[in-house]
Amino acid sequence: MPSRKNTLLNVLAITVLVGFVILAHTTFGSFSLRIFNLCGIYVILALSLNLVNGFTGLFSLGHSGFMAIGAYVSALLTMSPAQKEVNFFLAPIVPALATIQLPFPVALLLAGSTAALIGFLIGTPVLRLHDDYLAIATLGFSEIIRVLLTNAQTITNGALGLKGLPRYSTTFTVWGMAFLTIIFMFALIRSAFGRSCMAVRDNEIAAQAMGIDIAKIKIQSFTIASFLAGIGGALLGHLMNTIDPRMFTFNLTYNILLIVVLGGNGSLSGSIFAAIIITIGMEALRFLDGPLNLIFIQTQGLPGLRMVIFSLLLLIIVIYRQQGLMGRREFSWNMLSSIKLRQKYAHN
Repeated sequence: MPSRKNTLLNVLAITVLVGFVILAHTTFGSFSLRIFNLCGIYVILALSLNLVNGFTGLFSLGHSGFMAIGAYVSALLTMSPAQKEVNFFLAPIVPALATIQLPFPVALLLAGSTAALIGFLIGTPVLRLHDDYLAIATLGFSEIIRVLLTNAQTITNGALGLKGLPRYSTTFTVWGMAFLTIIFMFALIRSAFGRSCMAVRDNEIAAQAMGIDIAKIKIQSFTIASFLAGIGGALLGHLMNTIDPRMFTFNLTYNILLIVVLGGNGSLSGSIFAAIIITIGMEALRFLDGPLNLIFIQTQGLPGLRMVIFSLLLLIIVIYRQQGLMGRREFSWNMLSSIKLRQKYAHN
């Protein structure tokens, strides 16, 4: 397919997507709009985790910790002094944070930067580990962060969390950040740094022989992913309007990991598709948690049945297509053309 035609199709697709975002903002109900915005946040989080797990070959399970850092930093920097006074009724907030209030873009950038700094400090010693040991270490650090947030009463309000966060995660903010993240990630993966990440993933010894600084690439990849996780956590907090340490357990990392695995380790477009499919699918199956009347079987409500069914569906997909939806490929118009050609020859 000619490059000019691909360019025209890309422009048309972008125009359609932007139009759909505007249409969703003006026509969707509050609940549907929240799910739609949640899809955008999960796109950011899935892309960031895929950079570490899929493209650099590191098995990290600490994403929820960096999300928590981003969420709390952004919340504390954007809440008004009056809101902080209402929230911190058991113990007063530290004076340095009591009166500070910054614009959301500045707070969002600081949230991501703080998460990136913590990711750099954690990654420098931990990324010397490999495979399961790295997964356990990053999971441990994530739990440490959550415990610290729970016990830092005068900074985070402890287990009570923070309520009444400003509603800054609008449709245009969330999807604007999602589009910027997509553009950034595609540019990053196609750069020399992205090729170095994939070389480290495929064979560390060969990558080192080619002159690639393996430790530097791993730390940079982990730091960038931590920054994006902090951005995603901040957007999630301002979407929900409330945060507490229980939001950032391993289950949150597990959901993002499922998206990456289903979409395909090492596929950005796969992560984007899977983030939307899984987010909508989890809400579509929510009726399973309530009372069911299946003619022969009636239930009074089985909380958690939705996750059981959803996990079984994912298990079937993983068993019969281990490479995920896209494998390590990226979506392209040429791919659609080749599929159509194969179908044409199959019918003939």
